[in-house]
Amino acid sequence: MDFILKDRYHIDDLLKIVSILRSENGCPWDKEQTHESIRKNFIEETYEVIEAIDNSDAVLLREELGDVLLQVALHAQMEEETGTFSFDDVANDICKKLIVRHPHVFGNVQADNTEQVLKNWDEIKKKTKGQNSQTEVLRSVPKMFPALMRSEKVQHKAAKVGFDYPNFQWAFKDLKSELEELEQAISENNVQHQQEELGDVLFSVVNVARFLQVDPELSLSQSCNKFIDRFEQVERLAVQRGINMKESSMEELDQLWKEAKKLERSDA
Repeated sequence: MDFILKDRYHIDDLLKIVSILRSENGCPWDKEQTHESIRKNFIEETYEVIEAIDNSDAVLLREELGDVLLQVALHAQMEEETGTFSFDDVANDICKKLIVRHPHVFGNVQADNTEQVLKNWDEIKKKTKGQNSQTEVLRSVPKMFPALMRSEKVQHKAAKVGFDYPNFQWAFKDLKSELEELEQAISENNVQHQQEELGDVLFSVVNVARFLQVDPELSLSQSCNKFIDRFEQVERLAVQRGINMKESSMEELDQLWKEAKKLERSDA
């Protein structure tokens, strides 16, 4: 094996290791992988980076960033094996993109604040991607994004050309209207209509979140965490009192929930 063990490695060493793992005499698992087979891995590693950031864990962040970098190296190696592009091409392309989209740093364009920088970025991005209409810009938001994230980005891009409510009150009024339409769909017992109207409600919630400058994805994630913590308290109370949750009425469970909520507030 043509590889020298070291006390400290750099990016070229990582690319060499990945190449060896994918080679004829490399690792059986690594050799079998395709873009599709490790697609989910990339998503999972990215979320683990986010978790490290949310926990302000620098040690874990360092490790998880390495795992993401491995995914980039693996995908690039797969393409290099077919002769389409290499890791160096990926690095080259992102360098060129950064230079083109920062003319206020690498060129003669003036941009004295973040707002102007973002405006220039959007205009350059639209031009370089050959987008001739704002609809094309909206369609460029990846469909594989989490739905809440995709909704926020679509709304934000539409707002840039003036297609937006003038204030929070309008957005909140629209949410109430969509809730009424969902209620109507429920009364009609039409499953397809219910799904459509529920989607409209969620889209309207994202709109409200945008006006409140709240990240809907983060907000929902925090609510999930709160639910789990409160459920743990409910379960603990049930065990202490010999209550079988499966056999309890909704009224009994709701009472435990209210107690857990009260305990949660007293601990805050």
